[in-house]
Amino acid sequence: MRSVTPTLIWYYYVCKREVWLMSHEIDPEQDNSLIELGRIVHEFSYKRDTKEISVEGMKFDVVRTVEGNVVVCEIKKTSNFELPSRMQLAYYLYNLKKSGFKASGELLFPKEKRKVVVELDETTEKKLEEAEKEIQKIISLNIPPKANKTIFCTKCAYAEFCWA
Repeated sequence: MRSVTPTLIWYYYVCKREVWLMSHEIDPEQDNSLIELGRIVHEFSYKRDTKEISVEGMKFDVVRTVEGNVVVCEIKKTSNFELPSRMQLAYYLYNLKKSGFKASGELLFPKEKRKVVVELDETTEKKLEEAEKEIQKIISLNIPPKANKTIFCTKCAYAEFCWA
C-alpha cells in the first residue's frame, strides 16, 4: 500500500484524477509556466527564514519559532487554492501530532502579502482521515478516475493528459 503524502492531500482537494496520476509517478508537464512561477515564488520569498526542512517524508517550505512555538509554513503563489493548501498544511500538522510533536501552521501568499493561520482541530483531523481512506481507494485503481472538467483545468499541467 502506497503512503499518503501531503502533496496527495493537496491534489485530493483539487482533482481526484491528479491524485491517481501523481501516485503512479506520472509527472505533470514540467515546462508549464505556472509550475515554474511557483518555483520562483518559493525560491525568492522569505529568504531570511529556514527553508526546505525534511522530516519523516514531509518537506516544509519554512519553519519558524514564534514565542517558543514551532510554526510550519507553506508558501503558495496564489490563494486560489486556499482549501487544498489549508488541508495540505493541516496534514503536516496532523502527522507531526501523531509523532508527538505540536506545531501550528501558516499559509504564506507572498504576492498577495497575506498569511492565513492554520490550526489542527478535531473536525479537520476527521476530514483528513476520510481523505486518506479515499486517496488509498483512488491509488488502488487500475486506471485513473474519469476526467471531470473543473475551474482548475484551464491552467493545469496535466491538461494535455486529460483533454488531448
